[in-house]
Amino acid sequence: MTSPEIRVQDLHKSFGDNQVLKGIDLEIGSGEVVCVIGPSGSGKSTLLRCVNLLEEPTKGQVFVGGTELTDPDVDIDAVRRRIGMVFQQFNLFPHLSVTENLTLPQRRVLGRGKAEAARIAAENLARVGLAEKAEAYPSSLSGGQQQRVAIARALAMGPKVMLFDEPTSALDPELVGDVLAVMRMLADEGMTMMVVTHEMTFAREVADRVVFMDGGVIVEDGSPEQVIGNPQHERTRHFLSRVLDPAMAEVEEETSDQAGKPAQ
Repeated sequence: MTSPEIRVQDLHKSFGDNQVLKGIDLEIGSGEVVCVIGPSGSGKSTLLRCVNLLEEPTKGQVFVGGTELTDPDVDIDAVRRRIGMVFQQFNLFPHLSVTENLTLPQRRVLGRGKAEAARIAAENLARVGLAEKAEAYPSSLSGGQQQRVAIARALAMGPKVMLFDEPTSALDPELVGDVLAVMRMLADEGMTMMVVTHEMTFAREVADRVVFMDGGVIVEDGSPEQVIGNPQHERTRHFLSRVLDPAMAEVEEETSDQAGKPAQ
């Protein structure tokens, strides 16, 4: 069997006394799409941010493409070039055009020439359906269009892995579909993807595996049919009942570990 594209081993992460990740083990194969779901504060986004060392793990190991990111001697910039990241917020430069937002990192980080960077920018804007917005500025775009530009910017760097941190949560509902369509296209093309999301339809239809996290641990890990369609754990069933049918949810007392906890 080929080695996994992403491997996380006994990963722990604490912020002061708050233990957010409590010994995570996870492998994602090349070309695999894994959706990570779970309640707010469960550690999903922290796990994702540990995969490219935006957060420094307290303990444990992270490997991407066979290279250990948690090795103190690793060339982290070189490994990060293998990883594309898309956040909730689009983080586009407002004073640059769409094309310039795509060419700047290529030229600064990868050392590409102006013409090559522009060609690759145009190719990736076309991939996300925004070729006609090449000269526009971010302020003139909808949230969904800005997020698709952010995805194109990540793709222009030629990543082997794409990490998505709730990429649709800041969008109006009618704009979500276009972003998910781009992500579905990437999955069909064989991109290795780790997606933190609340979009259960996307997880059910596109993911190869769904990982349910709660309280800093992985509670369930399996196919969408298993985890979403036939969950084995009460914690998973409770979460899904509230997400899939929110109108039927009842008001709950907050437990002491939920109260005031920042979203992760």
